[in-house]
Amino acid sequence: MAEKMERMVADYHNEMSKRLTKYQTLRDLDMFVLDNSIRESTVGQLRGHTLESKWAIYDEVKKCGFKDRVVAAFSHMTRVDDIFVMQLKERGEDPEGMWAFSELTDSIKDKVPDTETVPVGIRKMKAAGLHCAIFEMDLGDAVYDFQRFGIDEMCALMKKWINWCHENLGPKTRTMISFRDTPDVMPEHTDRAFHVVTFLANLPIDRRPLGFIFEEPGGRALPEECGLWVKYFRKIMDDYNWKGHLLIHVHEKFGYGDATALQVLMDGANGVWCSVCTEGAAIGNASSCVTLLNLIRMGNKKVLEKYNCTYLRKAAINVTQITTGHPPHAKQPVYGARAVDLVFDLSSDEFDLASFFGERAPVRITSLASPEMIRHHLLNLFGEDEQFTLDMTCKMRELILEDLRSGRKEEYTSMVGLALLLDRAGGKLDERMRDAIDNYEIHNTHGKYLLAEVRKIWDEWDLKDEVQGDEMLQYDSFYNGFMAPYFSSFRCDDTKKALQAIDMDSDGMVDWNEFELYLKWAINQYPETETVEELLDITFRKGLIPAMQDEIIKAQ
Repeated sequence: MAEKMERMVADYHNEMSKRLTKYQTLRDLDMFVLDNSIRESTVGQLRGHTLESKWAIYDEVKKCGFKDRVVAAFSHMTRVDDIFVMQLKERGEDPEGMWAFSELTDSIKDKVPDTETVPVGIRKMKAAGLHCAIFEMDLGDAVYDFQRFGIDEMCALMKKWINWCHENLGPKTRTMISFRDTPDVMPEHTDRAFHVVTFLANLPIDRRPLGFIFEEPGGRALPEECGLWVKYFRKIMDDYNWKGHLLIHVHEKFGYGDATALQVLMDGANGVWCSVCTEGAAIGNASSCVTLLNLIRMGNKKVLEKYNCTYLRKAAINVTQITTGHPPHAKQPVYGARAVDLVFDLSSDEFDLASFFGERAPVRITSLASPEMIRHHLLNLFGEDEQFTLDMTCKMRELILEDLRSGRKEEYTSMVGLALLLDRAGGKLDERMRDAIDNYEIHNTHGKYLLAEVRKIWDEWDLKDEVQGDEMLQYDSFYNGFMAPYFSSFRCDDTKKALQAIDMDSDGMVDWNEFELYLKWAINQYPETETVEELLDITFRKGLIPAMQDEIIKAQ
């Protein structure tokens, strides 16, 4: 039995080593990024980009160190792109590395392209002083009739416009070809794609494109499928000694996007053309931010030298905000708010996202948090306190689990949430904690309204006190104004003992700040609360009364 187990363990480690070997490609890859943030991020959005937003995205991309950027996709219509490109020229931006898309033909009749009219895209490029052109090519049957206009004729048309660019766009002209419909072509018309790649590889060196790019626009192809396309594209390029770029653009649909991008890079591609964030057509594209971070995780040093990788997260956040008007989804990998959280314990991953981006990883207190993690979070929020022991944090963790078992969903990460949890576990909320929590902000507009309405009730009862305007209520005023629905008599011992729970500084008065702590907690925990009555009910039943019960138990 022991010998069999040893063999199995050895086989496991050998197989794991073999499987992980392919990732060495990512570690050594000299990655090329053609940034498409200006164009891709607007696709599928309810609102297009204004000139202002294009400039804002352009500036974010520059900060990442991406030198090759798609700045326009021209058509017969005058778009914002046209004005933006002219502004780039007027402001003296270097056109080197500014790419624009152009169709191979602007007119198709009976599935046969117009081969005589110079495409408007490259004509506009000439007027704008751009010299880096990407030609869009379709090889499937949906666009052209290849029985009437064969693949050789298509290649001749492509060569014609490549030559036009070199003759009209200046000595720094560079071109690339974009296979727009690769997933439709490869299953049944593989020969067409291979024919075009072979043709490009055999063009004279001074006219040979910088590379070619392709996309998986529907997010349907499996990573292995896309990887095999690239493997054979690269094989053809190598056979003819074409050292061109081979770039992938992947759309998301079934959760394969980022995995597909990495698989393609392992199988022969050497770069991506995409946005720095996921915003794009359908439900988005595999972003350069996530792809580059995965290369860095694998130990790739070249991308660290080539690009400003520590800014990628910030750029992805900003471009998302510019595009949608909202920050990225909190659970978006790499650049979502939760991406740098510590959840399970205080041990950081081997690759620490927060440290890489120069951020402090927020600690999120959940049922998975260890007592050490809870104690660490208490110390971070409130400083040293002798009651912050592991015994106390074990009780706090038990309360979290008890809440879950009883169907009570709470939040324990914020100052308010953690303070209330400490209080319920038998801890004492002192004046120092209250002052720390005092600055806790309510961002919900309706929540602010409810808080203001409670304050009005408070102020009315304050007028009945001996001293007005001191931010305090006497016990009897607080009882009559707020506690009466939950305690039968102000004079009974239980009520007086319960009041001690909210009197954090033990001065015989209830401070507004002491009460506000529980109100803010209730607003934060139950954002759907509609009325002042509901807010007070939640504040007492869910927050104050459990804390008051703890005070009564301690007094016994």
